[in-house]
Amino acid sequence: MEDTKKISGKKVKSWITNNAIIILMLVIVIAVGIMKPKFFGTSNLINTLKNISIRYIIALGISGCLITTGNDLSAGRVAGFAACLAAILAQKAGYSGRFYPNMPELPLLAIFAIVIAICAIFGLVNGLVVSYLKVQPFIATLGMQQIVYGICLVYTGANPIGGLRSDFTGIATQNILGIPVLILIAVVVAICFWFLYNKTRHGKYMYAIGGNENAAEVAGVNVPKTKIKIYILASCMFGLAGVLLAAKSGGASVQTAYGYELDAIAASTIGGVSTTGGVGTVPGVLVGVCVFEVLKVALQFMGIDSSYTYLVQGLVIILAVAMDIRKYLAKK
Repeated sequence: MEDTKKISGKKVKSWITNNAIIILMLVIVIAVGIMKPKFFGTSNLINTLKNISIRYIIALGISGCLITTGNDLSAGRVAGFAACLAAILAQKAGYSGRFYPNMPELPLLAIFAIVIAICAIFGLVNGLVVSYLKVQPFIATLGMQQIVYGICLVYTGANPIGGLRSDFTGIATQNILGIPVLILIAVVVAICFWFLYNKTRHGKYMYAIGGNENAAEVAGVNVPKTKIKIYILASCMFGLAGVLLAAKSGGASVQTAYGYELDAIAASTIGGVSTTGGVGTVPGVLVGVCVFEVLKVALQFMGIDSSYTYLVQGLVIILAVAMDIRKYLAKK
């Protein structure tokens, strides 16, 4: 009995240590909710869930890269470019500042398809550079980050884009059976990712590459092809998130989604996606995104200056990565 208690005690201690950030966030949320009752209000809850939905889609895209010991620092800029492109395609026909004055109004599905298809090209390039040129993902996607930002600056002339159609912005305001469309889209994406990661050959290959790339290759896994698919899928998710972000914001600019990739990487790490590869789940990523987003909202409700918010976020990122490395070293 004593041995059982000791083992149980160790497990509890280990669980608390591994989930320290999540526990701390829950304590902060409860404290803020008590001091600021509106924090748990319906409007704040819905708005927070909408923000989480968009960031969750980006984090899911990055999660595949992280699981294979890669990364994608171009996420924020690709999402920002997607938001600008979607906003341009969704401008009202009679709007005086319309980017393409003679272009007919496109169906919403066409806007989604065009933007996601163009973003997929960025992912394809990332995948090819990482897989065949053997450039480190950090450097390859950092370069793509700058390229996409440059393209966006040249294409838009660094001008903000507005005058969007009501049916497009309605994506962010409409409900289906009382549930916001943004949240439903995120749920559908999450289900698809869960199935992809857990029930398909692609998912098995992805985890195998993250666990031991050389062993996966010897076992017959087409590593370059799998990585290319992962980076294309990631960019498609950034494109989807960008379209939704433009709809929610009612416009876009070259600074839209700036820094979102860092939040997504941090959230994924908090949610259990290991930076050393081979580990990560779709529900875990959701937990990480929720923790990160709720923390920001809680600090805002407390009236804390945004400068300090960045400090807290930075500390959370460092702690999350440090704990991840600690778990990796413990396994070794």
